[in-house]
Amino acid sequence: EGKKQFKCDICDAGFGHKGSLNRHVASVHEGKKRFKCDICSSAFSLNSTLKAHVSAIHEEKKPFICGTCTASFGFIGKLKRHISSVHEGNKPFKCELCNTAFVEKIGLNRHISSIHEGKKPFKCDICDGQFSLKGVLKKHKSSVHERKKPFKCVSCNTNYAQKSTLKKHISTFHEKT
Repeated sequence: EGKKQFKCDICDAGFGHKGSLNRHVASVHEGKKRFKCDICSSAFSLNSTLKAHVSAIHEEKKPFICGTCTASFGFIGKLKRHISSVHEGNKPFKCELCNTAFVEKIGLNRHISSIHEGKKPFKCDICDGQFSLKGVLKKHKSSVHERKKPFKCVSCNTNYAQKSTLKKHISTFHEKT
């Protein structure tokens, strides 16, 4: 009962129904995504996933809260993954070359491709930049070529291109030690 008997051959994801597996393969691995977000360029295979995306990402609704550390998530699956990896230490996918561990097989596959094989399939059409992840290319274009700085410090109104830089700024200048 509750078994995920249908496994994806590509990333090891498990599903309770064959139809769910087929939708997963079509959307994740074959890139078939009919539902487009009007706010950003993201696309999804299911309308329900598009609605969840808009709620979690653009409306910043994060109703799923971790009972251990109060981290909040827009998706129940992300909360479950957080609990498993952060609080239970489960990272079952290990790189045989360097022993780095990952929560999901897709993370391991990306790691091997970019770190050990040096693949950078995402190329910037403005400069010579090449990136291993599509998201990193998007951040590069946004911050370098469009000079966008969407992350604002509420204490001093300084803007940053990346959330991690804002967090470092806050911890360096605004948090009491």
